[in-house]
Amino acid sequence: MSRMEDSETLQDLGRASIQIVHDLKNQLNGLKLYATFLRRRIEKSERPEDEQETIAKLMAGLDRAANDLATIVEYGRKIELKKQPGFEVQKVLRTACSTVDGRGAEIVVDSSSDSLQGSFDPLKLTDAFKWISSAAIKNRLPSNDGGDAIPVSVKVAAVDNKDAIIEWSGLRKIDHDPFHSFVGSEEIRLALAAKIIEAHGGSAKLAEDRFIVQLPLSD
Repeated sequence: MSRMEDSETLQDLGRASIQIVHDLKNQLNGLKLYATFLRRRIEKSERPEDEQETIAKLMAGLDRAANDLATIVEYGRKIELKKQPGFEVQKVLRTACSTVDGRGAEIVVDSSSDSLQGSFDPLKLTDAFKWISSAAIKNRLPSNDGGDAIPVSVKVAAVDNKDAIIEWSGLRKIDHDPFHSFVGSEEIRLALAAKIIEAHGGSAKLAEDRFIVQLPLSD
């Protein structure tokens, strides 16, 4: 088989996989409807509390699986950016952090630079920052003083001053690359976040105890 034929086969397989995942997501949503109906019947009949908890966990699992499949479908598609010039990195980051469930932790954004502007798709970039911030909270390393703050710093790259560097620090050791793997729900979203950032000409990576995102700025 030639390289061209091999490439076409892989593309066909990729398109088929996206359709299969999309169909599976629809099936899970159908199962959720049945589970919702069952939960209402259980609530009306005053069934034991453990049965109600079981149904709630079932629905949460179906929700999580459907959301994961939706993210995989989105990852399989080409990222279409609607860039807008003059958007501030700090503003997009703070908007994203405000939508994250802190689970008792606080995300502290510290900017050592003035307004850092670039041509970004604010909606997609907000989603990417939100997923990274959520992962940082889940992987935070408890501090000795009992504090649960997640420091996020924003600065300009020291080399050429043309890139913004965003760092989520204070993380526990992670033994795999969460931005380029699909080993769990969190990693699926981080993989999509990395793809969105890479579509902007930037990069996302794990470096020891921190997530690092680099984004190009406007001249």
